Amino acid sequence: MKVVVIDGQSGRMGQLFIERAKSVALPCQIIAVGTNAIATSAMLKAGAENGATGENPVIVACRTADIIVGPIGILAADSLMGEITPAIAVAIGQSSAKKLLLPVNQCNNIVAGVPNLSLSKLMEEAVELLRTML
Repeated sequence: MKVVVIDGQSGRMGQLFIERAKSVALPCQIIAVGTNAIATSAMLKAGAENGATGENPVIVACRTADIIVGPIGILAADSLMGEITPAIAVAIGQSSAKKLLLPVNQCNNIVAGVPNLSLSKLMEEAVELLRTML
């Protein structure tokens, strides 16, 4: 299974997710795609097998992903302080991959009915969800 982790800004969420997923040895290939070089670097340091940076790598990775992981803002154009372009949001939204979205109530994307979890607890739940998806 090909898991594409998409993150921007500092890449901290993607980095934590990859570290947690790697620590439980899930049977998947993890590809990191950052909207900037800092995010990509952080996710590669966390253990992603491959990585790339920018709009076109996101679009290309979404074509072959089985699962896409990232903050919920990756579905909204101009979120992550403008790092998610309309083309990125469309590519993710139109991808046939399952989406494992991290409900972070930031960047004007508020998810009703979702408890405000610590980043650590959120990653635990996300990795467990990935385990069930695999």
